[in-house]
Amino acid sequence: MQIEIQHRPSYSLAIVQLAPNERIRAESGAMVSMSAGVNIETQAAGGFLKSFTRAVLGGESFFQNFFQAGPQGGEVTLAPDLPGDIALIELRGETMMVQAGSYLASESGIELSTKVSMKAFLSAEGLSMLEATGSGKLLVSSYGAIFERVLAAGEKYIVDTSHLVAFDATVQVAPRTAGGMKTTLFSGEGLVVELTGPGRLYIQTRSPQALINWIIPQLPKSGSDS
Repeated sequence: MQIEIQHRPSYSLAIVQLAPNERIRAESGAMVSMSAGVNIETQAAGGFLKSFTRAVLGGESFFQNFFQAGPQGGEVTLAPDLPGDIALIELRGETMMVQAGSYLASESGIELSTKVSMKAFLSAEGLSMLEATGSGKLLVSSYGAIFERVLAAGEKYIVDTSHLVAFDATVQVAPRTAGGMKTTLFSGEGLVVELTGPGRLYIQTRSPQALINWIIPQLPKSGSDS
């Protein structure tokens, strides 16, 4: 499987070249286009319970699509809902923690599960995050651009929680304030986490929550004049 990402970082598109009979799993609605010889199958991957848990706790779709190439191979192009970036992550028997809504697609060698996680709770991602485990290519998406930071063992890095996209399960997570009491209350920085390596971090340059907070005051008030 060969994957090329074009039009980064604002309107990224993943172009997936499938070998004969090869397949890729993708989030519902992610497909932009595909070769005529590619077959698509929609499944509640992992059964009802795992799909329900993934949808309710992990922020993903109940149904996911599996695209399989025919004998001649084929092409599938994928894109996220929000204008933003796509990162290609290679897993080699590792586990990657992915925030709700950031999973886009993965090879069949990667298992997806949603578990109640202390790391998710500490990173303000609710009670759970999506865990991607195994070997193969994983695509995650963002609002805004994605940049990668690799932490050495014991190295610490602070990230606003709304900007986290994904991180290696080897990374330790601890909540903390952005500064003193005044800074915490009035800086507008919100909640932050201290991440300790070793491991990779994937961070988005824009915050979906900040977008929501900007849009809501612009909406017409009930009963107001048009």
